[in-house]
Amino acid sequence: MLIDIKNIYKIYNEGKESEVRALDGVSLSIDRGEFVAIIGASGSGKSTLMNILGCLDIPTYGDYILDGTDITDRSDRQLARIRNKEIGFIFQGYNLIPALTAYENVELPLIYQGVPIGQREERVMTALERVAMADRWKHKPSEMSGGQQQRVAIARAIATHPPIIMADEPTGALDSKTGKHVLEILHALNDEGSTIILITHDNGIAATARRIVRISDGHIVADGTREEAGI
Repeated sequence: MLIDIKNIYKIYNEGKESEVRALDGVSLSIDRGEFVAIIGASGSGKSTLMNILGCLDIPTYGDYILDGTDITDRSDRQLARIRNKEIGFIFQGYNLIPALTAYENVELPLIYQGVPIGQREERVMTALERVAMADRWKHKPSEMSGGQQQRVAIARAIATHPPIIMADEPTGALDSKTGKHVLEILHALNDEGSTIILITHDNGIAATARRIVRISDGHIVADGTREEAGI
């Protein structure tokens, strides 16, 4: 089991009249090599769940075992190390650094990992080639289209060889053709062994996943095939 969360709660303003239960007793297990879409409307709790799964936030209550390690009570610094080692992130807004080239953006997490410079060069160019962006390695984000920026963001996510790739609305800012290409890249990575967690509000995007988890009002209300998830 790669990911195992049990009875997770995320509560804001607990005990007050304004209390909000963004997650209300969520349990979820994800095996290595799965392609899982987490779908829900705005305010359903899917972003909160992503933040906890991605070690960007900690639950109010509950347990989280990641790749056999209990990370429930880890410090911010420990969580940062876990994120850098275990998870590659792809965001709707790309989150590339404007002043850096495509090469430098992809290289950055490898620098944080302490990868030697010779290995960094090979891994950066391999990742850029993987998403057909090697010929744009000198270009800065302002010199690239949205689709090209997202492909660089995918290269950055895979350059560290993380076991998990977490994609938060990765096609949300793209046209349908470019979005389809991004999904094709994610499926190819999954076929090669990467575990993909795709966060989306779009039924059509979720339908491309092999497993669909639907969340509503902080609860998982469906988990399984497209039919079981109501898609």
